Amino acid sequence: MPGRVVTLLEDRGACTWGVAYEVRGEQIAASLEYLNMREAVLGGYDTKLVKFHPQEKDAEEPILALVYIATPQNPSYLGPASEEDIAAQIIVSSGCAGHNIEYLLRLADFMRYFCPQAEDKHLFSIEEALISILPCLYCTEESPEETASVPQKSKG
Repeated sequence: MPGRVVTLLEDRGACTWGVAYEVRGEQIAASLEYLNMREAVLGGYDTKLVKFHPQEKDAEEPILALVYIATPQNPSYLGPASEEDIAAQIIVSSGCAGHNIEYLLRLADFMRYFCPQAEDKHLFSIEEALISILPCLYCTEESPEETASVPQKSKG
C-alpha cells in the first residue's frame, strides 16, 4: 500500500529546504528520462524550474533546479489531513523503496542535521504523532509488567 511522500504544493511565497543534485554530460539524458517517468508519468507531478539557493558561502548566485509539484488531479493524491491522520496512513504504508515509517523518520533526521535553521513544524508534528502511535501497535492483552509479575512454578 503506497503511502504519503513529501509533497511539494505550489506556493509562490513559500520556501522549501532540501538537496539539489547536479548531473552532467551523459548522466543528463538518463537522469531526466528516469525522473520524468517516475515523477511525472507514473507519479502525476508537474515539472517546474525554480531558483535554488545553495547554503555554501562561496555560492554567488542561485542556480536553476528541477522540482516536481503535486497536483490534486493525481489519483494517488491524498490531500490535506491532520498530523494524526497522516501518521496513521504512514504506519500502514510501504512502497518499493521501503516502509513509510523509515521514510518519515529519515526525513525528520535529515532536516534536523542538514537544515537546522528550517523550522518544519508540520513535519515534526507528524513525526511526534507517529512516535506516539507506534507503542500501541505492540500492545498485547497483558502488558509486559503484568507478565513479569506472575509467579512462575519452578521444576523440582
